[in-house]
Amino acid sequence: MANRHRGEVSAELDGRRRTLVLTLGALAELEDAFGVEDLVALTERFARGRLAARDAIRLVAAGLRGAGETVTEDEVARMTTPGGAAGFARLVGELIAATFGGAGGAEGTPRPLPDPPEARG
Repeated sequence: MANRHRGEVSAELDGRRRTLVLTLGALAELEDAFGVEDLVALTERFARGRLAARDAIRLVAAGLRGAGETVTEDEVARMTTPGGAAGFARLVGELIAATFGGAGGAEGTPRPLPDPPEARG
């Protein structure tokens, strides 16, 4: 059972209920995959609301690995979920919202991370 307070989401993938979570390790993996330098840049990328199918695959794979599964992006690319592509889009939105707090605009859109204390003046 997924614990939203820990950033976990639950999804049916390939007919099996699975848990996904973007741990710090998973987020570091995504920073590398998306070529961004930090969590703020990663959040800004997600907040744009435009993700390619390859982005969704990376996010779902990182979320599954963050929850302890051993899965490759190629395996995730072949997975199915109820609702097809729209189901994957909802899952990605839920995962981003669970990770970053999700109250910035449209439902599922992450709000920006707060400035670090040294940047506040």
